[in-house]
Amino acid sequence: MLAPLLPAQPVRGSQWRDHRQVINVICRVKRTGSPWRDLPER
Repeated sequence: MLAPLLPAQPVRGSQWRDHRQVINVICRVKRTGSPWRDLPER
């Protein structure tokens, strides 16, 4: 369902992170209510 909403990989420049990682982080923040700055680096 989310695939059409996600941007494509850029033609030039570096590759973006895997979309699954980004979606997992967004869901984690939404679920726990923690601010972005409190997320671990990995």
